[in-house]
Amino acid sequence: MGVIGLDHVQLAIPANGEAEARKFYVGLLEMREVPKPATLAPEGCWFEGGSLRLHIGIDREFRPAMKAHPALLVDDLAGLRTKLDEAGVTVRDGEAIEGYTRLFISDPFGNRIELMERL
Repeated sequence: MGVIGLDHVQLAIPANGEAEARKFYVGLLEMREVPKPATLAPEGCWFEGGSLRLHIGIDREFRPAMKAHPALLVDDLAGLRTKLDEAGVTVRDGEAIEGYTRLFISDPFGNRIELMERL
């Protein structure tokens, strides 16, 4: 009768940002795009990676999420950091949390994203 899990995370982007979102989430973070239901297909895009489902929605009055953020688990944080550095993405180290290595980035729209690897 209560909450049993997390279905997806949604981030907002400005209108017409889908191509840039695809370059970032598929090209850099190596997620895969998945089809949206026909009724929702005209705008935004959906991605999956492992058990994560990330929905990217259009917000006509977009403001980036600078404090609230998803924390994405990755399997090779050092390798991903190199890839992000080479792509010119600003990477900020996160304070240590027991059992994890982590860092912070922003997507092309300014949304804060935490990347974590279990130790």
